[in-house]
Amino acid sequence: MTLAPSHLIVAPVVLPLVTATILVLLGDANRRAKGVVNIGAALVGVLIALALLSRVDGPGAGVYLASNWEAPYGIVLVADALSTLMLALASVVALCVAVYSEARWARTGTYFHALFQVQLMGLNGAFLTGDLFNLFVFFELMLAASYGLQLHGSGWPRVRSGLHYIAVNLLASSLFLIGLAIIYGITGTLSMADIARRLPLVAAGDRGLLHAGMAVLAVAFLIKAAIWPLNAWLVPTYAAASAPVAALFALMTKVGLYVIVRLWTLFFSDPGPSSHFGAPVLVVAGLMTLSFGTLGLISSMQLRRVAGYSIIVSSGTLLFAVGIGKASVTAAALFYLLTATCSVSALFLLVELMERIGGDTRPQRRADREVDEDTNLDDDETPLVGRAFPLSLALLGIGFMTCSVLVAGLPPLSGFIAKLALLRSVLGFDTDAASAGPVPAVWWFLGLLLTSGLAATITLARSGIRHFWRKDGASAPQVKVLEAVSVCTLILCGVGLTVNAERVLHYTNAAAAGLHSPAGYIDAVFATLPRPGPTRPDLEPAP
Repeated sequence: MTLAPSHLIVAPVVLPLVTATILVLLGDANRRAKGVVNIGAALVGVLIALALLSRVDGPGAGVYLASNWEAPYGIVLVADALSTLMLALASVVALCVAVYSEARWARTGTYFHALFQVQLMGLNGAFLTGDLFNLFVFFELMLAASYGLQLHGSGWPRVRSGLHYIAVNLLASSLFLIGLAIIYGITGTLSMADIARRLPLVAAGDRGLLHAGMAVLAVAFLIKAAIWPLNAWLVPTYAAASAPVAALFALMTKVGLYVIVRLWTLFFSDPGPSSHFGAPVLVVAGLMTLSFGTLGLISSMQLRRVAGYSIIVSSGTLLFAVGIGKASVTAAALFYLLTATCSVSALFLLVELMERIGGDTRPQRRADREVDEDTNLDDDETPLVGRAFPLSLALLGIGFMTCSVLVAGLPPLSGFIAKLALLRSVLGFDTDAASAGPVPAVWWFLGLLLTSGLAATITLARSGIRHFWRKDGASAPQVKVLEAVSVCTLILCGVGLTVNAERVLHYTNAAAAGLHSPAGYIDAVFATLPRPGPTRPDLEPAP
């Protein structure tokens, strides 16, 4: 992997930190300037993420020694195929959310922009960090910002769900610390690469305690990934949050899934006494989570809750894929992760726009105007010929229909391609993807994945009929340009994944191959040496 300059790796962390500081210093009087700075920083973040993504070469990784001390003693940031992919996804969603929020929501609170940037810093840091302690730091930074964002806009529903959200995440943080303590006590290190190197050397008598520590650590992230039955907090919290915050929170569950994928492929891929530890549990948990999300979809009447349950469905699907433990399944799951995140984020933004549809159009009755016998009439006996369909309502309907196709996984868009790739790899149609899970679990997954798509189709179609086919008439909502641009960008990302599916799948296959052969990641971390300089005179060559 070639990254020039190497400081580009730390830029996704430093940029939001500096931006948040500037936004706080600007104060409440410069709202327009704060909006420009926030959107500008998000745009630069997209460019940085795409630059890192374009420089990924094979299974290796770019390593940044933040303190100029070699691993495992110093702080290490690692940019490989998976982390740069997640950075690109997060930056695109964040840019769309930043633009959308300027139309309305950014003006309802003083510190929205600063909290937004701190949240982005936590997300980027969690994707890039190479040790568990700094993962905890970025995890807590992300959560602290999310508490303020969840309450943004005030109101009793946000306060009530926010208290539940904070309590659950405090529990997850406590479990995180307990797991870290156990792992450090057994291995003597918190560097991910160093733990992976030392795992085969752990004494047989300590391996049970090591597995217990890993299990406790996993529960902390599985809570964030919305695993059943620990996901009761997600739907009420996301439904109560403002639209841009809920769209940004769609990335939060992906942090938990990212960490599970990262740690389980790094620690438990190679043959040994801990090989594929916990895989059957992830398979069963994925199926249960997928079942719960499907039932929630079909039983929900509110679009906000439909979007929340769609996140749970995607989490169950991805957890099952991780439990299978095959490179081709992981590759398809990464493609599914991209399209599911973009489509659900777009759905959260669309929900608010659709809620503005309403009002009494007071149609003119047949008796009030002259019509001939050949004129088509609607249910209110109003002539249909010559009635203009509001442009904003038409565009909103097209956007909702496209987003529904993406969320439900219907052809021909990327949601269908992702599900087809998952089913193909899980069923063993690829030469290297024979299912590692029990055959009944695979067939259960097949049935649940198809059923979840059917449930999403029925629910979204029902919601579309309720909002757009109103008997009393649907008045055109006021949609601002910034809102329309944000929603269209996220939907076009799903369309772009459809058009470039082959290239994206080629990339995710390379990323999955690197994940399931972690030697390249480990070697890259330990092969990176400190640079000579004023802080390290011991590295200067001898005269």
